[in-house]
Amino acid sequence: MLLSLARFNRILAVDTRARTARVQPGVRNLAISQAVEHLGLYYAPDPSSQIACTIGGNVAENSGGVHCLKYGLTVHNVLALEIVTMDGERLSIGGASLDAPGYDLLALLSGSEGMLGVIVEVTVRLLARPASASLLLAAFDDVERAGSAVAAIIAGGIVPGGLEMMDNPALRAAEGFVHAGYPLEAAALLLCELDGTAEEVAEQSRRVEELLRESGAQQVRVARDERERALLWSGRKAAFPAVGRLSPDYYCMDGTIPRAQLGHVLRRINEMSAEHGLAVANVFHAGDGNLHPLILYDAAQPGELQRAEAFGARILELCVACGGTITGEHGVGVEKIDQMCVQFRAPELAQFHAVKAAFDPAGLLNPGKAVPTLARCAEFGRMHVHGGTLAHPELERF
Repeated sequence: MLLSLARFNRILAVDTRARTARVQPGVRNLAISQAVEHLGLYYAPDPSSQIACTIGGNVAENSGGVHCLKYGLTVHNVLALEIVTMDGERLSIGGASLDAPGYDLLALLSGSEGMLGVIVEVTVRLLARPASASLLLAAFDDVERAGSAVAAIIAGGIVPGGLEMMDNPALRAAEGFVHAGYPLEAAALLLCELDGTAEEVAEQSRRVEELLRESGAQQVRVARDERERALLWSGRKAAFPAVGRLSPDYYCMDGTIPRAQLGHVLRRINEMSAEHGLAVANVFHAGDGNLHPLILYDAAQPGELQRAEAFGARILELCVACGGTITGEHGVGVEKIDQMCVQFRAPELAQFHAVKAAFDPAGLLNPGKAVPTLARCAEFGRMHVHGGTLAHPELERF
């Protein structure tokens, strides 16, 4: 069976009472919200690439976005999937009810990177547009203070609609590209959006401003109107392409850490940057600890690509050492397969292989991607057997 996304790009149905939409996998993320905007509804997960990325790809990677701190990742906003197995059987996973009997195959398929089945239909959850929203911008003279502010906001019992951070290289690139009005002298910038009823937003905005100033913010300002709010967000949304102005090439990483480790990890990334002789711009979903370091390099210079890859691998291993993971939303693909040997031990890897075999015993689905074998992990050379399981020497120091 040959499936082309060009023929699977329709919104099939919208149920306003249930607040759901059935869509084909080739529908663009943003197109869902645009289609239901007149109903006062929207689809919450909003990757920076939402103007182009497809909902099928979002499910395959379990994509996030700037508003996923409060409203969840793709896996939290998908109710049902229709998939085609490798032997041609069409399966319905999940449903319209809150829960379904049996194993949670819906969560298993989310983030499976095309290795378990071909997605042909997705039922997504729609949300009502918040009655009110307010965006605060805070500038810090130190990235660790900005990281501490993130932890302070969450510890204060406030869950923002979005809580994003950019360091100085990233905010400078975004400002030069979008002209959003970012303070160019800041070492780090936080964007914190609060939504809900007008009264709730007003009270939370007041409290968040207090917390930001207590955490050392040198400047805090609130978007004056919807136009300015959209402009400030546009800088963050355009940060990735904007960083392309700084270097001929960049290597985008994706790892996740506990929020309390933000300051420490940013400091270590800066130290690694000096060690590898490559600059880095940091853009990330600060509220849920999802890092996106952008390593700047020039592929035309001999050895720079290899140094960038080695630098990126160290960042991922640092995330694991701090209690995090090697991916938040970009998946493993082929570039992070060796780092799976760092994060997972032998019994876990064996279980991954068993799941793959249950869906695709011949290993024909997306054959470019794979779960590492124990032999590969041993060949990776950074592992040793301890107590019958694979372990990473670096992790023993934590």
